[in-house]
This record gives sequence, C-alpha cells and structure tokens, in this order.
Amino acid sequence: MPIGEVTQQVKIAAGLFWADYRALGAQVRDLEAAGVDWLHIEVRDGKYMDFAMPRGGYDIIEAVCASTSLEVEAQLQMMRPNFQVFEQLAALGVSLISLPLETSDEMIFQNITYIKEKLGLKVGVWAWQGLPASAFEQFIHPYIDIIEYESRAPFWKPTSGGASPHTIDPIVVDTLRRLHEMIAEAGMEKQIELMEDGGLNAGNVAEFIAAGMTVGEFSSPLLKGPGGKLQPGTGEIGEAVEKLRAVMRAASDHYRDESGLKPQE
Repeated sequence: MPIGEVTQQVKIAAGLFWADYRALGAQVRDLEAAGVDWLHIEVRDGKYMDFAMPRGGYDIIEAVCASTSLEVEAQLQMMRPNFQVFEQLAALGVSLISLPLETSDEMIFQNITYIKEKLGLKVGVWAWQGLPASAFEQFIHPYIDIIEYESRAPFWKPTSGGASPHTIDPIVVDTLRRLHEMIAEAGMEKQIELMEDGGLNAGNVAEFIAAGMTVGEFSSPLLKGPGGKLQPGTGEIGEAVEKLRAVMRAASDHYRDESGLKPQE
C-alpha cells in the first residue's frame, strides 16, 4: 500500500541495511514479490553518524529504484540536508524523504515545504530514541506523511544469527503510544503514518501495533538468518516476509479497524 495512506493492516517497510549488495536487485525483486509495502534506505553523509562510513549513496538508490515498482524512502542521516540533496533524490526516483529532527535545525519547515510543494514528494520526520514525544508536536501537520521513531542501537555489541543490533527499551513503546495519541487527538490518524524503526521482529511487533504503530521498518528479519544473509531465488526472503506478515495480520485484526486503533479496554 502507498506511503501515507493509513490502512487497517499495518504495513511493512523493508529496510535494506542488511541487504547483500552483491545481489541487491534480486533481493529487492524478491521483497516486492513477497508483498512488502515499500523500501527504506538510510542515506548517510559520514558526518551525522561519525562512527560509520557513508551509506546508502546515490548509486544504491538509483539501482533500487530501477529494480522495483514499489515506492522508495530515503531516510536522511545527514547534517543539515539541503535543497540540492532533495533534488538529486527526486531525480533518482524516491517517493518519500524523511528528515532528521536533530540536525535539520531551523531549516526543517523550509525543507518540508520545499520537498512537498516544489518537488511534489512525500515527506516525513524521524528521530532517535532520546528525543521526547513532545519534539514531534509541531510536525503533526497536513504536510507530513509519516513520523518515524528509531530505537537505540549499540552497534559495538556483536549480534548472532539474524538478530537486530537495535535494543527495545520499554520507553520506546511508551513513546510510540504517546505519538499515536498526539496524532489521534489532532484528528489525523488516517493521514499520518506512525513507524517504529529498528529492533522489530515477529516476537514483539504485536506490542507496537497495540500502541498505534501503522508501519514497521524491518531489515534483519527479512534479510538475515542463522546462516547469514538470505539469498534471492531460494524462497528464503519470501518465507521471512510471510512469517512476519502472518503475525502482523493477526495483530492488526485484533487491535485495529478501518478507523484506526480500536479503543483499548
């Protein structure tokens, strides 16, 4: 389903962080065939996260957009992204640009309106765990298609098998619940998507759906397994998507209806 059209069923944004870049196009095609809703690419400049190299460059975005008919999101992990960056991303074919609240500074609404009015793209805002829910208040706005909240990631700790490097603390669920309440109180529950980014899997996703999440971003559960990265053409990626989708479908039916989150008992 398209970005920004909130549905009764919670959506899957397939993150490509754990993609096997030797077979990127084939993995993207397997994800699309398996029924994910859109593709999520983290675009780093090497400054915003100074412990990591740049990632998700224009060549990767170009290859992904050429390999799918799905909408593609560019989540900017950048210091003060500017109009030139937005224009380049639009030319490559992305549908959604998500802006970092922490580093867009005073240009944030200039950027939002430029992306929406000048480029005609969808726009979101995102932040890491630690930024309070109140920081999102002014972005519950008709121009915003999605609000994204990302759990902390202690990348210095090793992971095993298909595990995510992210950690889900109780405050993450509480913050997501408060963000949903803020969106609902503004009468925009059908207009603004709410996404949890990082650490989600089939074992914990129902808790987030119960809190009001409308989109989950998943990379490790769709692209990694006990034996390493899942390979296209083997059916592994399709099986991973279907396993996750079955849990999300059951939770969506239990906690949501066509109007949004059901009243909690």
